[in-house]
Amino acid sequence: MATATAPAEDFTAALPVRRPPKRPWWRGKIMPTYTGLVIAYLITPILVMVLYSFNQSHARLPQVSFKWQGFTLQWYKEWNGIPGLLSAFTKTLVIAFSAASVAAVVGTLLALALVRYRFWGKGAQEQVMFMNIAAPEIVIGASLLGFFVTLNLNRGFITLFLAHVTFCIAYVTITVRARLAGFDRSLEEAASDLGAVPWVTFQKVTLPIIWPGVLAGFLMAFALSIDDFVISNFVYGNYETFPLWVYGAVRVGIPPQVFVFGTVIFMVGLAIALTSLVLQRKKD
Repeated sequence: MATATAPAEDFTAALPVRRPPKRPWWRGKIMPTYTGLVIAYLITPILVMVLYSFNQSHARLPQVSFKWQGFTLQWYKEWNGIPGLLSAFTKTLVIAFSAASVAAVVGTLLALALVRYRFWGKGAQEQVMFMNIAAPEIVIGASLLGFFVTLNLNRGFITLFLAHVTFCIAYVTITVRARLAGFDRSLEEAASDLGAVPWVTFQKVTLPIIWPGVLAGFLMAFALSIDDFVISNFVYGNYETFPLWVYGAVRVGIPPQVFVFGTVIFMVGLAIALTSLVLQRKKD
């Protein structure tokens, strides 16, 4: 046996070793460079806002100036110095939290229905959901305005709340649905075999597993609601939110306190994201 295999081993050892072709050094730099440029493009306006929230203003009416006039903390000390600004910001938070909460509940239930059940109109429901995301905001806003006028519903908090829930549900549904795609139903079956009723199974097994998706959908809906201007402009009535207030202030000049509020929103969002990342790593 040793005599028979020796020539084969010698032949294999004599073959030249083929090395993979050496890739140009710049190929490994393309994607990191592209990613860095995209991140810089997205984050630069936010950093400019944060920077100029500390910019001094020597105008008769304090307003945002992109000419650096000196560092100051004045606008953080006088954050409540502009009439109507705090009220508009508070209304925005109320609308965003309430609309995101309702959208998270309805969107989660809708995602469960679309993933687990077959029912008449399921395909149409999915198409309507994606059309809600793809349609321009001006179309959605005009449609909702016409709908509310037909119902003879006075524009205000109710119409604004219903409008925000309407366009947030689709985003929550898609997020939770992605989480449900790899869900192992055998865990629920095991809970049922152990005597758990459907509600207990959902509370103890299903919800904890899909909770990251529900939370992500809620945060996305919350961010979209705070940021929305176009749809809100159609249906807000006398319930003026922060984006609408800022749009109205552009005519006379945006006060620096707007940048202060924007900086606070960004910092809170960043803190939530970092906290979520740390907690996720601890679980892993």
